[in-house]
Amino acid sequence: MSTTKRDGLIRHYAASHRDPRNEAIHCVCVPAIMFAVIGFLFYVNIGLTLMAIAAAVIYYSRLSPLAAVEMAVILILMMAAWLMLMPTHHILLAAAAIFILAWIGQFIGHAYEGAKPSFFEDVQYFMIGPLFILAVLKNRVLGSSTLPTL
Repeated sequence: MSTTKRDGLIRHYAASHRDPRNEAIHCVCVPAIMFAVIGFLFYVNIGLTLMAIAAAVIYYSRLSPLAAVEMAVILILMMAAWLMLMPTHHILLAAAAIFILAWIGQFIGHAYEGAKPSFFEDVQYFMIGPLFILAVLKNRVLGSSTLPTL
């Protein structure tokens, strides 16, 4: 995928995430949703979880090698957290609670924003959201105010 296409995806996603409240909510809820999805997959089967992580990393590698590495590390750490922190019989309930609460937060954020979530237009924005959050957090740490890009 070309840099222009990649940057266009980030800019389009950023356009519906300009309200500081929405952005802050997304910085919490997007990782929480990712964590919950990893939990659901892990509850079903660790092999399925690893295959899903591999598929995600392949998608991200088409956008940017750095994005692929960053997301691989994050997703593996999330899987490890489920493995270490939660007895298997509690994972499904915990993942469901996190998932539901995080989606409620997402829709509250978009109510502040006054814009619908980007994934209503294209489901690939489910994958772009985590990259946007990484970019936002990097910009905050580096003190930059530029549009988030990969």
